[in-house]
Amino acid sequence: MKAGNDGALDSSGRMCEDNGGLTMARIKPLRINRAKAGLVVVDIQDRLLPLIFEKERLVRNAVLLLKGAAILGLPVFVTEQYRKGLGLTTPQVAAAIAGFAPIEKVTFSSCGAPGFNAALKAKRVSDVILCGMETQVCVSQTCLDMLNQGFRVFVVADAVSSRTVDNHRLGVERMRDAGAVIVSTEMVLFELLERAATEEFKQILALVR
Repeated sequence: MKAGNDGALDSSGRMCEDNGGLTMARIKPLRINRAKAGLVVVDIQDRLLPLIFEKERLVRNAVLLLKGAAILGLPVFVTEQYRKGLGLTTPQVAAAIAGFAPIEKVTFSSCGAPGFNAALKAKRVSDVILCGMETQVCVSQTCLDMLNQGFRVFVVADAVSSRTVDNHRLGVERMRDAGAVIVSTEMVLFELLERAATEEFKQILALVR
């Protein structure tokens, strides 16, 4: 497929010049690759949750993503920030994860948690679906570090939040500007499904109705 200036898009979604010049990456990734996708849930913990803007929306959509991931067979990775101060993962979220085993951290970025990067590598994840709190701190720093490491990051805007609306908005904008793709819960679930008339589709449809 021609891309102008005698260039073409290769199978990885990059623009390549025919004359052997510079290779210019597309500004944004394309669709989520289900075979390489994993869900990362950042720090939805019970002591901070009461202060979060639209906390019910955050928890509801995080649980939808988790249930969808279970139906679709996606690996799930959960972090908890400084349990002594912020408590444990809220029960609604923890209950939606089979074999719940969160990774504790003290760095704001999940990438600084011992074993986190190795866990993603073991599952061969390259497309990260990201949700959690707070948007402007732990979620955004995780996103920025993952982008820097070469992951494709899809931030679920209706499944992240902060203590204030402004911080949530600015956090989402920062991640978009850095190269993350901003999506919604339903966008993720139906993009991973790809088609109707399957048993998975029926199960996902029952979740979102």
